[in-house]
Amino acid sequence: PVLDTEDTWLSVEGPVSIVELALEQKRIHYPLVEHQFVLCTILYAIMRLSLKAVKPLSLFDSKGRNAFFKDLTSIQLLPSGDMDPNVLSIRQQFLLKVVSAAVQTLCSSQKDREVSEEDYFPFEKGKNWPTLAADLAQYLQISEDLVRRHYVCELYSYGMDHLGEE
Repeated sequence: PVLDTEDTWLSVEGPVSIVELALEQKRIHYPLVEHQFVLCTILYAIMRLSLKAVKPLSLFDSKGRNAFFKDLTSIQLLPSGDMDPNVLSIRQQFLLKVVSAAVQTLCSSQKDREVSEEDYFPFEKGKNWPTLAADLAQYLQISEDLVRRHYVCELYSYGMDHLGEE
């Protein structure tokens, strides 16, 4: 971008302006940032839902794992459309585990006392873990319908029929 400045500002001495510093920065490679975001979301789900025996890096192939340790301004080879069926299976199991843990957490807290999801996750108002898992499924190349069907089955198995019907 071209920034027009007035002549009076050209003679000012001092530190470089924040606008000039921002313009000098290299442009980031957005797909790489998105790839990092997926990892952060996975790590947050593991932590928040207390999932055991999950190896987050096993959800990515070798290209995906290597991309995590590169500069965000570099253009990296990210995983293509063709994925190893074993990796896809691990991803699917992880997403189903996230949905199961979210429903179990919600239902166990509601059985103890009448608490809404927002009360149980006070810092996450509006965060619906099963919906987040379905959104994450797009990035991980897993069918969203599979995740949503599992969510409905979990709701029915915990006696939350009214939510399952919705």
